[in-house]
Amino acid sequence: MPEFTAKQIVLMAYGAYLILLSIITFFAYHADKKKAEKGKYRTKEKTLLLLSFFGGAFGGYPSMLIFRHKTKGEHWYFTFVNILGILIHGTLLVLIAFVFNF
Repeated sequence: MPEFTAKQIVLMAYGAYLILLSIITFFAYHADKKKAEKGKYRTKEKTLLLLSFFGGAFGGYPSMLIFRHKTKGEHWYFTFVNILGILIHGTLLVLIAFVFNF
């Protein structure tokens, strides 16, 4: 069994966190779109935005585009938060992988 460095463990754990949260966020946006089409109780905007901001933007932003959900002008902040989330977590991945030494 290979031994991993602390950096590799952190990188794998953070990567797994981002993948899991992105999958959850992707399906949360999709479910909200389906509920909107059927006129049912919706997921709170705050919930979708928090999911995206805290790591799920890699799934949230594609979901917005694929399902055309929250893409109109009055929901500009969804695009902003998703792109901000991608930038923050993408930068953190690069920092962990190439800059931080531990």
